[in-house]
Amino acid sequence: MAQLSPDEIVFNKPKVELHVHLDGAFRVQTILDVAKRRGILLPADTVEEMTNRIIVHKPGSLTAFLGRFGEYMHVIAGDREAIRRVAYEFVEDKAREGVVYVEVRYSPHFLANTQVDPIPWNQTEGDLSPEEVVRLVNQGLREGEREFKTKARSILCCMRHMPSWSMDVVELCKKYRDDGVVAIDLAGDESLNCEAYPGHKNAYEEAERSGIHRTVHAGEVGPPSVVQEAVEVLKAERVGHGYRTLEDQSLYKRLLHQKMHFEMCPISSKFTGACSSDFTKHPIITFREDKANFSLNTDDPLIFNTSLHDDYRTAMQYMGFTEQEFQRLNICAAQSCFLPMEEKKELVQSLYKAYGMIQSTAF
Repeated sequence: MAQLSPDEIVFNKPKVELHVHLDGAFRVQTILDVAKRRGILLPADTVEEMTNRIIVHKPGSLTAFLGRFGEYMHVIAGDREAIRRVAYEFVEDKAREGVVYVEVRYSPHFLANTQVDPIPWNQTEGDLSPEEVVRLVNQGLREGEREFKTKARSILCCMRHMPSWSMDVVELCKKYRDDGVVAIDLAGDESLNCEAYPGHKNAYEEAERSGIHRTVHAGEVGPPSVVQEAVEVLKAERVGHGYRTLEDQSLYKRLLHQKMHFEMCPISSKFTGACSSDFTKHPIITFREDKANFSLNTDDPLIFNTSLHDDYRTAMQYMGFTEQEFQRLNICAAQSCFLPMEEKKELVQSLYKAYGMIQSTAF
């Protein structure tokens, strides 16, 4: 993605991002560098050509979107140096976008190069342990934070089609809760519910007992019942995406009243087929009008060839967002982040100061 000129940046003030996948935010040059070092043959050897292979060029399905990971995941997964590097570079990229706090999520098992099926990339088992991955990502994020002054924490993902991993994930959340990991997530095919896959419910119950924060991908392409399961069965404190919640007005109004936070990703929702490609009819507009608790996020900027600035510009141009609304949603994001309370208060206060606003007593 080309660098934006200052007049193209519609909100050039401190931002908070809560929903972005590390493995969807690698630099293409890094993929090429690591492939060369490891002797991995790729179908393209320039940034332009490789970018063209990775990115989604037109709106499609979530399945088609997930297939793009197969172009490059095998290059980074299982490689210690590469995993630390991509975490470090991620913080640098977010700092350039004006992000002062970010929560980045990933599956430790995928980055460990664990054998999985039916994910559309072939991996071999045993290159790294999931715990080694967590330590490497933490190291890269810490180094990036020191260098670029953007605070970065991580969320560990369970995968809906792999319930046998979920208890491992919550145990890693518990072990590294004081070393950069702030929450657990559940991602993947929303048709795979907890009734059929009880391993996720067990893991989330353990997370709640242990005081581990919880978010869940729900209502992106699945029905409102997936959102209801996330908040009632898995006790999610935040919902990833959640656009389809609007199809159940009773549920929507209840969550609106509870101030449930929705991690929304405008450009992603178009290219995954989660929402209409007509941004002027996007569900986010309703959330904005109802003053819901939500944030704007990139999701997978590598695959969409975007930056956070692009999502903000889209929200302004097609959804009617103003600077005041951008300020509000960032304060909502800060208030809903998974930092310890004192750090959260400092973050919220820093935004009020940067925005020249009087701090509200509501929290």
